[in-house]
Amino acid sequence: MPKHEFFVDMTCEGCSNAVTRVLNKLGGVQFEIDLPSKKVSIESDHSVDTLLDTLKKTGKTASYIGEK
Repeated sequence: MPKHEFFVDMTCEGCSNAVTRVLNKLGGVQFEIDLPSKKVSIESDHSVDTLLDTLKKTGKTASYIGEK
């Protein structure tokens, strides 16, 4: 499975919990959240667009950094 890295403007534990919630709802993903550097690494067969749209559902600014 490809591994993708995203920037998500998370400032607190609540933000990272929101990211966890939307990604778990999507399903079929393994992910790590790095709160201090505001990065989310996602391993998934979903398209980058699907993953980015899902992250944006948190209401936070999200952008694609690239493959890891």
